[in-house]
Amino acid sequence: MVTFFNDLKRRNFRLLTWLQPLPPEILLLISNSDPKSASFLSLIAVAASARLIAATEKEETQLEMPRAVWSPEFFMEQHFSVEDARSTFHLLSSLLLFLLLQSHSTEHRKEKLSCFHQINPIISQDADLVFGVFLSLFSVEVNQVTGAKLFESPPNKACKPYQWLYKNYQQALAVVFALEEINRDPNLLPNISLGFHLYNTYHSDEKTLESSLKWLSGGPQFIPNYSCRNMDNSVAVIGGVTSALSVQMGTLLDLYKFPQISYGPFDSILSDKVQFPYLYQMAPKDSSLHQGVVRLIVNFKWNWIGLVVTDDMRGEKFLWEIREEMIKNAICVSFTEKIPVSERRHMESHEYFMPRIAISATKVTVIHGDTDSLMILRHSQMHFFSAQKVWIATSHWDITMRPIFHYGYYFHGALTFSYLNSEVPGFKNFLKTVIPSRYSDDILLKEFWLSAFACPDQQGNPEQEICSPNASLESLPLNYFDMNMSGLSYTIYNTIYAVAWALHEMFMRNSDERPGGPPLRHQPLMINSVPFQFHSFLKNTQFNNTAGDQVYVDENRNSEAQYTIMNYVFFPNDTEILVEVGQFIPKAPLGQDFMMCEDAIVWGWWDSKIPSGVCSDSCCPGFRKNTLEGEASCCFDCFPCPEGEISSQMDAEHCKKCPEDKYPNKEKDLCLPKMVTFLDIKEPLGIMLAFVAVSFSFLTALVLWIFVKFQDTPIVKANNQMLSYTLLISLIFCFLCSLLFIGHPTTTTCLLQQTVLGVVFTVAVSSILAKTLIVILAFRSIRPGSRIQMFLSPRVSNYVVLICSGIQMIFCGIWLGTYPPFPEADTHSEYGHIIIRCNEGSAFAFYCVLGYMGFLALGSFTVAFLARNLPDTFNEAKFITFSMLVFCSVWASFLPTYQSAKGKAMVTVEIFAILASSAGLLGCIFIPKCYVILLKPDRNTPNRFRMIRSPVARFSSR
Repeated sequence: MVTFFNDLKRRNFRLLTWLQPLPPEILLLISNSDPKSASFLSLIAVAASARLIAATEKEETQLEMPRAVWSPEFFMEQHFSVEDARSTFHLLSSLLLFLLLQSHSTEHRKEKLSCFHQINPIISQDADLVFGVFLSLFSVEVNQVTGAKLFESPPNKACKPYQWLYKNYQQALAVVFALEEINRDPNLLPNISLGFHLYNTYHSDEKTLESSLKWLSGGPQFIPNYSCRNMDNSVAVIGGVTSALSVQMGTLLDLYKFPQISYGPFDSILSDKVQFPYLYQMAPKDSSLHQGVVRLIVNFKWNWIGLVVTDDMRGEKFLWEIREEMIKNAICVSFTEKIPVSERRHMESHEYFMPRIAISATKVTVIHGDTDSLMILRHSQMHFFSAQKVWIATSHWDITMRPIFHYGYYFHGALTFSYLNSEVPGFKNFLKTVIPSRYSDDILLKEFWLSAFACPDQQGNPEQEICSPNASLESLPLNYFDMNMSGLSYTIYNTIYAVAWALHEMFMRNSDERPGGPPLRHQPLMINSVPFQFHSFLKNTQFNNTAGDQVYVDENRNSEAQYTIMNYVFFPNDTEILVEVGQFIPKAPLGQDFMMCEDAIVWGWWDSKIPSGVCSDSCCPGFRKNTLEGEASCCFDCFPCPEGEISSQMDAEHCKKCPEDKYPNKEKDLCLPKMVTFLDIKEPLGIMLAFVAVSFSFLTALVLWIFVKFQDTPIVKANNQMLSYTLLISLIFCFLCSLLFIGHPTTTTCLLQQTVLGVVFTVAVSSILAKTLIVILAFRSIRPGSRIQMFLSPRVSNYVVLICSGIQMIFCGIWLGTYPPFPEADTHSEYGHIIIRCNEGSAFAFYCVLGYMGFLALGSFTVAFLARNLPDTFNEAKFITFSMLVFCSVWASFLPTYQSAKGKAMVTVEIFAILASSAGLLGCIFIPKCYVILLKPDRNTPNRFRMIRSPVARFSSR
């Protein structure tokens, strides 16, 4: 032993000092044990227990456990396995907490205070088999100003007022109702009665462990591994409204392999059978809850959401799942707040996350957590909360449960997911019959009754009338009591039945296997002697409850939770109701899984319309979203679509171009078919131009007829008769060629338009050029011996016309052979229209034709200008000069106008140039001659002609 202590001294002096006062027998056992064995760890634990008990009995005021043993690392340093070290650490933790509590409780008991809320168990109903039921029924009274004492454990040195959690009392009544049904059922555990011991659990590690130890000890004394009951008839523990409480209780109960059945929300962490081998969960799985919440958000087109969750594993899991689902549906998280679970101090919430929730511009907030963990929201300074917020509560938070009645105002219009449970037959009738006189020994019911109905426990008080025996739970407001079975009560009901059926099956199996064994009513004495046998029956239990639902204890077969969506309505007269407005059934066919009656929802005090839970207002069709730098994708500006593009949906990411045959409307949200347009012969402009062209062509034909009719007159003969006829005929075709530009363009008309125009105008201009050349040559040939006279032959003028026109025809032939004109649909020139026009094919060839024609016209103008003053009675050089001036001016102005015009305006400009230039030639050259022929015949006589016989006349008379 000396060697052991020397070694131990080297390792940890404080542990040695702490263990030395123990009896020598215990130290001898420790020293003789193998330091690497599990028995050594157990002896250390027992020694620690004995040392703590001794210290407690001596009322030591300073009791300190060495930090070296207060962690599994100490035992792992001694080369023990991880499992042994962890097991011993948990055992030491439980024992230390329990003995510390006992030392405080012993001190408390000396004060001999009798506090109702500190009695544990609160009520007992002894029977052949007993459940341990742990419910959260009350806490310390809340200071309405600061709320600082809300979640602290009840003080041990004084009996201070406590705060009822009224709505949780339904859970206690569900226990009584289920046990009464089972005890009356002759087919379930016949001749065996079931009872319960009810304990209150606070959100405190110490108080939870204290209640668990009292349950195991069976009495007020905390003695591990010893039961004060006359017979060991404990069946199971029903408790753990939260995962934290389940873990705290499970740490101790697992040491005794005692079945613990949690009725709180399902937590996948507790499904780890390696860490919690004897813990069962009866609540349905909430694996689709986040999907239901997102479906609700999407239904109302919200995308800017705040999240409030409890700071635990369940909260983290829900946060991860709902964020992932929100990303799939383009929903953004405005803020995330985590409510601390282990230390629920009001000032912490008051100073930090509560103001952040209140000042946030987010109108829609999702709250996830259990009622106890989120009670801090109800006890906070609620003036922080704006009444213009929409709250979405998940299935585990009872939104109606609160300490101060008028606080219901702030959650008016909230939407909450509740379990969709089948109605248990007879439960409502049972609640209506619950009165203190029926359960005279139930101190819990009496205290609840006095508190809920505001009854001072004094006779003769005027207010005592409201506490008459005829009062009913049905008359209590919703925040005090709900006549509809809650999800937690429904789970407790199923839990008690599950244990009962497991016991029934085990007892019947034992009776069948051992016919000579003990009677059925004596078999409860054997339940804890073979715990593994009971566990095997319990985990395989399945049955149909009285509501007709299939219930499984095996967590792998637990059903998926179904939800009803309730609307919390708080009326001005201080009454409140929960109205069903929808359902979410995850396994239902698509389209039937989510149902919502929007008209039945009351949104709040401010407006009856659906609130706008968005960061930025939606972009209307015709606009696109432009995400703001550094902001979430739900925060954006709206920009109009560029020219030629549309967006037909709300919140479009991008605008899209319309097809070539369509164009955007004014709002840029729809592509309209473009109107096909061209210079139609049926429209007024086409009719007018066609009429002018035909009229001028008839006028030219009339002039030609006049010239033919009066061909023997001097004025016709004096100006080269054949050239005049050629010019007039070409002008007729010039007027008529403009008709090729009117009407729907075709391949034929496109080929003829520019080529015919170029040829006929070249013939006309070359004829004029020939006329002016003849005038010049005639006056130059009057000198004797002039060789120019050889060019005065009529054939010369014909050659001029043929050569000039031939060159133009060659140009046109090359054009048609290489890049001929073709019809095309111009979708860009005019907005909203498709212009059917002729494409020149080759712009170079087009301008070469026009350039050649302009060159001839410029040459004619120059020659005519030089011959304008030559003496001759019928000298038409002046008229030709003026006509060429008009012709060149028209076509010179045509070019820039043609380039700037679009659509059918281009065609109109070209037609106008054709008609104007042709009319200029006709009017300037031939109208004066017609005037003389028709109106001044005296000037068109041979005598007049003989008076001045010009060289031109002589040439013309040849």
